[in-house]
Order: sequence, then C-alpha cells, then structure tokens
Amino acid sequence: MDFLPEKIDNYVVGHSENEPQLLQELNRETWQKIMVPRMLTGHFQGRVLSMISKLVNPKNILEIGTYTGYSALCLIEGMHENGELHTIDKNEELADIQRKYFDKSGHGTQMKQHVGMALDIIPQIDLKFDLVFIDADKSNYSNYFHAIIDKMNPGGIILSDNVLWSGKVVEKILPKDIDTPALIKYNKLLKEDPRVETVLLPIRDGLTISRVK
Repeated sequence: MDFLPEKIDNYVVGHSENEPQLLQELNRETWQKIMVPRMLTGHFQGRVLSMISKLVNPKNILEIGTYTGYSALCLIEGMHENGELHTIDKNEELADIQRKYFDKSGHGTQMKQHVGMALDIIPQIDLKFDLVFIDADKSNYSNYFHAIIDKMNPGGIILSDNVLWSGKVVEKILPKDIDTPALIKYNKLLKEDPRVETVLLPIRDGLTISRVK
C-alpha cells in the first residue's frame, strides 16, 4: 500500500538527504544476491533513522532484526564515539555481508553481531540502551518491548518498524493472519503503557517513535 501519492513521495525523497555511497553499494548487493530484498530499510527511511540517531546521540544502540545491516549502518551514524551497537538476527547466512559492510564503515569494532533468537540474547547483553530499533518478526513485537523496556535509559527512544503493515491494521483480519493482530496489540500497548510516550508516523509502512519516561 502506498500511503502517499507517487509524485508527493518522489518529491519527499528528492528533497531529503542523499543516500551515502556505502549504503548505495549495500542496497545494490542486497538486491542482487539476497532473498526478499524488499526487507531492506532503503534510502528514505534510512535517512530518517540516521537523523533520529543523530538527534539522540545514543551511547548504546540495540537493533532487533539485522537483515543485511543497512539500518544498523544508518543508526550508527549518530552514535556516541565510544558507544556500541548490538544487532540481532536469527539468520546466520547473512552474517558475512553484514560484517563486510560494518567493517567498511569504519565502525566495525563498535558493531556487535548476535546470531539467534532475540528473546534469548537480549537478557545476556549487560547494557542500558539509549536507542532501540525493532524490525523483526511481527508476532513478537510485544515480547520484544517487554524484554527491552527495563534495559532502557530514561529518555531513551524505541523505534518500531512496519507498524501499519501495508494498512492491514485497519482492515478485516484474515483467518490465518497472525502478524496483523500482533501488531494491533503492540500499537495498543505503546499507546497505553505509562512508561512510554508514543507517536506513530505514517511514513512508508509505519514507524513508531516511543520515548521512555
């Protein structure tokens, strides 16, 4: 589903920051070699993530759902010079392409890869986070929130991707659809949980910004 008319969308992208060369290369290689390349964060949303990270200037970042590493590279652009980014993905086959571009970025030593189930790995990371990006299996979004909320610093930001789910969150739910009900539940959680204040941005497939009180 397109949430903006194509001409307006093109205008928005055309008047936003250009995609860095390294990310252009990763974008190209992902579309050439990796299955389901549409999962890539992409130019415009990547610049949104970069801008938010630069505004927050986080010391420690957690990303749930790495894919080929595009969003991690956007998030680290605003990270404190002595910070760490921890990113988790269950697909070990993507680790090499992630590492290739992490190292090319010049921030490779600060970018920590974890392979496995995020709900098992998160408790093992002994850090408090200033910025978290959730972009993994939608059925576990609420579980991820509960796993990270006590590991957030006050004023920390939680970013949640795909929260409009191609508009399915306002449509009739199909019998075998487990992701849409999970996202509806998650969006309600962010709205009602007193520990966070939330705004849902209708850009691309929906991006929620939640600030920890």
